[in-house]
Amino acid sequence: MLTVGQVLVGLMWIGLLVLACSVLRTRMLWARRLFLPSSLLAGVVALLAGPEVFGALFGHVFEDGAGLFPGYVYDTWSALPGLLISVVFAALFLGKPIPGLRAIWLRAGPQVVVGQTMAWGQYVVGILLALLVLTPVFGLSPMAGALIEIGFEGGHGTAAGMAGTFEDLGFPEGADLALGLATVGLLAGVIGGTILINIAARRGIVSPESGSDDAARPSVEEQAELEKDYRHERSTTDPLSVHLGLVGLAVLAGWALLTALQALESATWARDGGVEILAHVPLFPMAMVGGVFIQLVVMRLGYEEHVSGRTMQRISGFALDFTIVAALATLSLQALGEHLVPFLLLAATGIAWSLLVLMVLAPRVIPYNWFERGVGDFGQSMGVTVTGVLLMRMADPRNESGALESFGYKQMLFEPIVGGGLFTAASVPLIYQFGPVAVLIGTAVVTVGWIIFGLLYFGRMVPDGGRGRWRPGGPAQ
Repeated sequence: MLTVGQVLVGLMWIGLLVLACSVLRTRMLWARRLFLPSSLLAGVVALLAGPEVFGALFGHVFEDGAGLFPGYVYDTWSALPGLLISVVFAALFLGKPIPGLRAIWLRAGPQVVVGQTMAWGQYVVGILLALLVLTPVFGLSPMAGALIEIGFEGGHGTAAGMAGTFEDLGFPEGADLALGLATVGLLAGVIGGTILINIAARRGIVSPESGSDDAARPSVEEQAELEKDYRHERSTTDPLSVHLGLVGLAVLAGWALLTALQALESATWARDGGVEILAHVPLFPMAMVGGVFIQLVVMRLGYEEHVSGRTMQRISGFALDFTIVAALATLSLQALGEHLVPFLLLAATGIAWSLLVLMVLAPRVIPYNWFERGVGDFGQSMGVTVTGVLLMRMADPRNESGALESFGYKQMLFEPIVGGGLFTAASVPLIYQFGPVAVLIGTAVVTVGWIIFGLLYFGRMVPDGGRGRWRPGGPAQ
């Protein structure tokens, strides 16, 4: 049993590693050019200094230790991801206005189509790969078919948060493979996206240099938003404890919802040994739903001015940084080594699918500025949301295309379901209970449905002034 002091020491070690890597990153030009976050670097350093690298080569520094670290520090890190990921998702929508579905749809509908196609298609190609190659040839569990979406779309946080689900369902190496895929996806998203932006610039599709000289200066719209935020911050009651309390309330609401749904499942279809799905769903997607509920209550009561979106972002960012470091530090290299070829096949398949959707579907579905907007979905589909925002900034430094706003609205109709949402959390239990073929058919139907809808609805419309209004016309240009 870990003591409070030991847990605090474990947290302190993560803080020191992030601080050290933040300083080192300022002197590592290659890391800055690849936009690698300090938390990712800190996680890699902790992994190399842990029991599977330093400990295996040179022994352990402490008695009952783990490489350079005391054993209890490693135990603390092992338990952190499953806890902190709920904080990340609970704070996702807190402190942010939640617009109506119509406003979201008019602005972000085409990107919803592209993003959903990328996400659901990752299940299709992943499960096909598992059925045709990974299971019969390498003996890997069919649940490996869900790893591309979990690792690529979900990212390190989701992969770490689902470690308990993989363990419960008898596929513990799935968490390590998902974390490895998340790292590959992040690197491939940044590097591949940068290459694509350079190719698009040479072909005249985008002009990233048109506003690069002034990129450091905010535009008129950005300046107005900054002034608004400044006035908001001055009128906001912003003690950290209050915001942490709201996050805790969101997690509690999500826990209550999940407990109620699990009780309903036990009393109905799962009774007498029936199919169990919700029993294996982790807490974090429900914590996100709880965050939306708490934010709606705050808005309904007229207290939104007292909740700072920036503070919620800092809380979520802190929890995500610590989650990434702890998850990477406890990554099993042995599991990756034992399944290296399946791991590489999964990574190559996921990258190929994201490229296919970006280059073939996006220009036919997104009516205007398809590349600036589509490259954001490409980045998110292979890394995290920040990767998508980064690529959009690179392709359109002044945000003249409006891609950032459309991308932000798209998240409201995206993250609650996939990319770390409800279906992401339920995908592995669904494959376990119903088999990979049933899930393959379901995800294939959804993928094809999104493609057909996008081509027939948005593909036959053109923007009317580029302000989210649409009128009948020819195919997207």
